[in-house]
Amino acid sequence: MKGIILSGGNATRLFPLTATTSKQLLPIYDRQMIFYPLNTLIKGGIKDILIIVAPDHSGQYLNLLGSIFDKYGIHLVFKVQKTPRGLADAFIVGEDFIDNDSVTMVLGDNIFEDDVNGYIKEFKSGGMICAKEVSDDPRRYGIVEFDSEGKALSIEEKPENPKSNYCVPGLYIYDARVVNIAKNLKPSPRGEIEITDINNAYLSMGELQVKIINGAWLDAGTFDSLLEAGLIVKEKHLYDKFDPLINEALNEFNLQLKAVVSKKIMP
Repeated sequence: MKGIILSGGNATRLFPLTATTSKQLLPIYDRQMIFYPLNTLIKGGIKDILIIVAPDHSGQYLNLLGSIFDKYGIHLVFKVQKTPRGLADAFIVGEDFIDNDSVTMVLGDNIFEDDVNGYIKEFKSGGMICAKEVSDDPRRYGIVEFDSEGKALSIEEKPENPKSNYCVPGLYIYDARVVNIAKNLKPSPRGEIEITDINNAYLSMGELQVKIINGAWLDAGTFDSLLEAGLIVKEKHLYDKFDPLINEALNEFNLQLKAVVSKKIMP
């Protein structure tokens, strides 16, 4: 199993915060946002992780994450995505990295209260996504329709007339066929190749599992949701759910950084 974190895009809804840095490098309580999807993958047992970044911020990712996990057996690879073409494009950008393995992709701005890493560990083949009931406008999301027995019937991207209130959060697990499926997608009317079309391809083959999550799901893409994410992390002690490996690596990084700063300010 390989892992992908999609951290590209311009995040214009968060201007001016993202005028000088990537959205996924903004803080959520006591650490940068990018560590939350990293935690999901690492707790799921994944050791090879591709981080897809925008050109303007690639150096910042390298400064923070370039060697932070080397001694812990976690291998990070970075690729620049010059022009975002939709979420499904991540599997085309990462084709050589995936290399006939299964892959889990987490969106870089998604934070889960539930321990979704268990889904990664239990995955065998086909596709697996999550569904989360939302109270706000479901037309903003990819929406899953279920039958009376809880079986997924259809998935629609930002439908005008949603068939349920269950949206698809940013965690996607697929076998190696996802690369060819993505390469054969046609752009939607939005001009993007849609992750929903990948999900529907697996659904049509009868090979898509949909897992319901009940805990908080945070998509930190606006000022309000960014603030809410930090508050929920604090109130629900989500910082206690990090893999000890990440905490140890972060503590070591912080000590090294403080030592460098101390030397610079010494007379």
